[in-house]
Amino acid sequence: MPNLTKQLNTPAKVLFASLVGTTVEFFDFYIYATAAVIVFPKLFFPAGDATAATLASLATFAIAFIARPIGSTLFGHFGDRVGRKATLVLALSTMGLSTFAVGALPTYKTAGVLASLLLALCRAGQGIGLGGEWGGAILLATENAPPGKRAWYGMFPQLGAPIGFFFSSATFLLISKWLSPAQFLSFGWRLPFLASGVLVLLGLYVRLTITETPVFAAAMERREPHRVPIFAVVRNHFGVLVAATLTSLATFVLFYVMIVFTLTWATSALHYSKNEFLRMQLIGVVFFALAIPAAALLAERGRKRVMIAISLGIAVFGLFFAPMFQSGHTGALVMLILGLSLMGLTYGPLGTVLSELFPTAVRYSGSSLAFSVAGILGASLTPYIATKLATAYGLRYVGYYLSAAAVITIIGLLGIRETKYQDLNL
Repeated sequence: MPNLTKQLNTPAKVLFASLVGTTVEFFDFYIYATAAVIVFPKLFFPAGDATAATLASLATFAIAFIARPIGSTLFGHFGDRVGRKATLVLALSTMGLSTFAVGALPTYKTAGVLASLLLALCRAGQGIGLGGEWGGAILLATENAPPGKRAWYGMFPQLGAPIGFFFSSATFLLISKWLSPAQFLSFGWRLPFLASGVLVLLGLYVRLTITETPVFAAAMERREPHRVPIFAVVRNHFGVLVAATLTSLATFVLFYVMIVFTLTWATSALHYSKNEFLRMQLIGVVFFALAIPAAALLAERGRKRVMIAISLGIAVFGLFFAPMFQSGHTGALVMLILGLSLMGLTYGPLGTVLSELFPTAVRYSGSSLAFSVAGILGASLTPYIATKLATAYGLRYVGYYLSAAAVITIIGLLGIRETKYQDLNL
């Protein structure tokens, strides 16, 4: 039975299914992030204090990261007990419905506080969906990988992040170009959210054509799954869970500083236009995407040392973040390229590393929970904290914040084992 499953899941089908799902999920996730900076403060919160409205909008942005461990626990439970395929279909459906609903919400002018609450509810749904998606997509790739290629296979779901971000930002840029500012605020911002429904259907179709991973199928033949996998993770693998969470921290802080905070600060304190800075970010995201496969190839030689070296690079980058950001267009563009290249380097092998740290029976739950808790610690409040630090103490303290996160990640990496030779059939 396991061999038949492996034959049905051809490499092209596996890699495309893992990539298309995460691309759709991250597209949905990032259109919210962009709108949280440029649209939602004006439409879903009381007019008057622009700074307070922006901070309130960023607070709803944070809700998804608080909800992600719920999704990790819920979908991880079924992913470890029922199977990867069915769970991935359900996770993508949850994200898709939540995103589509954002595009249909009434604004504060129409519904008052209810509009803000509904926005927060939809954002929570996005977080729950992504909490279940990421870990399952990584396992779909790595549990189908041939020997010596797990890092390479595991980087395909990771490519969904830069591709999803590229398309989300490009969509907002095109809509802004085609519509007047009044039209954009009236209805144009809704179009990406509503159009995501089509992408979700595509992702679901692809996911429904795959079969269960051979590693999971073999594990189910050998033994019964844990009754509650998340309890088994906490009881039997707590130290690994903590180290894995710390290992993921700098990745989250770096990304949300580079994507959300920089857009907020550039379009307010540094007086860039929204479209101008989004175009600069898109250039940086190309380097983000290119760095992911490069890091995967390096990680095939050894995961731990590569991740430590990259984290050291992030710590150094944090010291030069503010001078580059404040030195004009060229400096800001170099800052984005360097920061997002480092993001690709650390993000590329991360999914493979986390999946290899946990045994098959709790792999979905353990890797997803570590990633999601790191999201709470490293991403949920990062735009808010960075804005507060820059406002109160200066932009250089945002760089120090980033460097500190990198140091903590190095501590986490020192606490895990080298996983290159880990047998996933355990």
